[in-house]
Amino acid sequence: MSVVFDHIALLPTTESGRDAYNVVRGMLNQGRTWVEVSAAYLIAKVGPPSYEDETKMVRSYIAAAPERVVWGSDWPHSTERVNKPDDAQLLDLLAASAPDTVTQHCILVDNPATLYGFGTAAT
Repeated sequence: MSVVFDHIALLPTTESGRDAYNVVRGMLNQGRTWVEVSAAYLIAKVGPPSYEDETKMVRSYIAAAPERVVWGSDWPHSTERVNKPDDAQLLDLLAASAPDTVTQHCILVDNPATLYGFGTAAT
């Protein structure tokens, strides 16, 4: 069984989130945990377009286990009644965080297919 932390695990990038981050990273390192990088706007201290603080966290997850990171848009952004985030800027966060197009393809195509079983025969 796999565990998926969505929304970048919703961890603050402050010192108070360090222990929880270490738990998520430890689980990620064990190979049965996934992190969905989405909804940076929910907890970012630095807002659009860079979401710089969240970009650092996303980079650390990708560096640790690029084969167990998936991307999500979090559309239609139901938590945001006003000032909905720009989906293109959220996708730019992935481009700024993933080092190359091979890794981006892995996160956007290969990893979701593996995690969710896309393309496998139903049993």
